Amino acid sequence: MMKSKIRFTEDLQFVGVADSGHAVIMDAPLSAGGQNTGSKPSELLLMAFGGCSGMDVISILRKKKQDVTNFEMNVSGETPEKYPKSFTDIHIEYVVTGKNISEEAVKHAVELSLEKYCLVGATIGKAAKITHSYKVIQES
Repeated sequence: MMKSKIRFTEDLQFVGVADSGHAVIMDAPLSAGGQNTGSKPSELLLMAFGGCSGMDVISILRKKKQDVTNFEMNVSGETPEKYPKSFTDIHIEYVVTGKNISEEAVKHAVELSLEKYCLVGATIGKAAKITHSYKVIQES
């Protein structure tokens, strides 16, 4: 079982500490009564999805001996204007840069992450439609 402790500090700022001891600051923007000292929890959800899937993809690409020199994901989420505001659509774009990168290897790594390994994606996929794309940039 994973656990975390979230502690109120001031205004709308909270500090979350995971079992691992790592902390993250969460806050609201000034317009909502916060001090904008940290990410909004909804932003962290998208970042967690990108990080979770990204760890899978890079691990798989390394096992496939792909020479990745840069890797990033762009994650976006759509919410309705009315409450309750839960993500309805989430898109993740994988951008893999490297030397002689196999598009088939990238496609397979992304599919394995999204269909089998990423806990965060599997969880949010029950509430939102997840779509994905990938781009391979070849270096010479």
